[in-house]
Amino acid sequence: MTKEVTNFDEYLNTIANPAHRNELAQVLDWVSRQYPQLTKIMAWNQPMFTDHGTFIIGFSVAKGHFSVAPEQKAIQKFKTVFDERQLSYGKALVRFQWGGHTDFDLLAKMIAYNISDKQDISNFWRK
Repeated sequence: MTKEVTNFDEYLNTIANPAHRNELAQVLDWVSRQYPQLTKIMAWNQPMFTDHGTFIIGFSVAKGHFSVAPEQKAIQKFKTVFDERQLSYGKALVRFQWGGHTDFDLLAKMIAYNISDKQDISNFWRK
């Protein structure tokens, strides 16, 4: 279920560790400020950002990290950068260690890539 939201406070309040909650809040706030044209939604119990109804980026939390999900095509595009920066990643997400100083430059590149690459896509996910 997808729900447009004005902020992610309800989600953030579910994160028990205050330092983790604060760190992810800063990341979500940064995305909101840098990309005000993106729509904030909650879907699959995760904060996400969309552009003209198509998925751009999503976030989730785990004990040792938070994950950034830019979709598999973006993971493939940036996997060399992830390797260079020694970031753990999977088929559809990259993991940022808590307290590890979020790489906002890389985050910006992934978001900009998805906005550009999906400008003519009307589906939520790439096909």
